This record gives sequence, structure tokens and C-alpha cells, in this order.
Amino acid sequence: MDKFVCLDGVVAPLDRANVDTDAIIPKQFLKSIKRAGFGPNLFDEWRYLDVGQPGQDNSSRPLNPSFVLNQPRYQGATILLTRKNFGCGSSREHAPWALLDFGFRAVIAESFADIFFNNCFKNGILPVVLSASEIDDLFALVEATPACTLLIDLERQLVRRPDGRELSFAVDPFRRECLLNGWDDIGLTLRHADLIKAFEEKRRIEQPWLFA
Repeated sequence: MDKFVCLDGVVAPLDRANVDTDAIIPKQFLKSIKRAGFGPNLFDEWRYLDVGQPGQDNSSRPLNPSFVLNQPRYQGATILLTRKNFGCGSSREHAPWALLDFGFRAVIAESFADIFFNNCFKNGILPVVLSASEIDDLFALVEATPACTLLIDLERQLVRRPDGRELSFAVDPFRRECLLNGWDDIGLTLRHADLIKAFEEKRRIEQPWLFA
């Protein structure tokens, strides 16, 4: 998992509340568990004017020109700004996979569904919770500022606006440490690889019949 320390990126505003995981990545794309390749189908039913299918060539599909991610000013966005209860619905981990594969490293919202919130941290995405008034102000800022960027500093736990104003956010210390170091669940275990290897070698000597 890539480390998350500071992110200075373009913001894409998705002005919707209660965005569920089936909207983030529709159910027909859940057949694969490779974690990669889901970006072209992120928000598939909103981005395209036809119905997408797994393995389809997305380059020739008709785009919905009114959807935010299809607008030129938001191309290359790495921060998604949205409303409350983002990621509700089913617990599919494909949702953060699709966001990450598209290029998003952070999502800013008033609140998140619990399972989606946890899955973000496990996949290298930082979910930032701000107040409703702060979210409103950011939407107004992004609307008024072409290619608006924000700086998200995980070490200092703040979001810096282009005007220099800083917004603080809370994050669990353990999750913060994992993101700063790029540790997913496997990475956390591999930190103790030497101890695990020593234990296995000792057990091979003491209980050789287990390895026959």
C-alpha cells in the first residue's frame, strides 16, 4: 500500500448525499477480486449513457457530459468532495478499489458509512470528516475556482485551502500511523517477518512431524 503523508491535488465535487456502494461500483463489476482495473467503471451508471458490462471497451462508450468527472476542469482530480453518509449500502471492498484505481487518494465528506470508512484506510485512501458548514464552504470554493486544489496534511491532520485557511480533522492514531507508513493488514504482519520465521524454524525442530 502506498504511503499517505501529504496530498496536494485537484478537487472533484460530487454534490450528492447517501451515495451507496452500488453507485460507486455497480454490482456487475464485482466478479473480479484483482483490486485493479475498476477505475473506468467508477460511478459507471452516472458517467456513461449506456449500461456497462465487465470486459467492455469503455473508450467507445457515450459519456454523460453533465456528470462531474467528465468535465474538463476536474480531470486528474485526486480528492473527492461529497456529502453525508458516503459509501452506504453493501460492504463491498470494490468501492475503495474503484476510487483508488481512478486516482482518488482522499474523500472529504460530512460523514461516511462505517464499513466503507474502514475499507478506505485498509486500501490507502484517507476519508476526511469535516462539518456541514465546512463542506458547504468547500463546495462554494470549488465551484468558484477552476481546477481548485487542496492540500491534505495527514501528519498535521489539516486541510489547507488555496486562501491559506486551515481546517482540522480527527483521525484514529493507529489508522493514521498505518497510512503514514503504507501498512495494510498484510504489511502490519510482515513487520514481524523475522519473528515469524524464527518461530517456524523452532517449531520445525521441536515438532518435526508437523512438517513430514
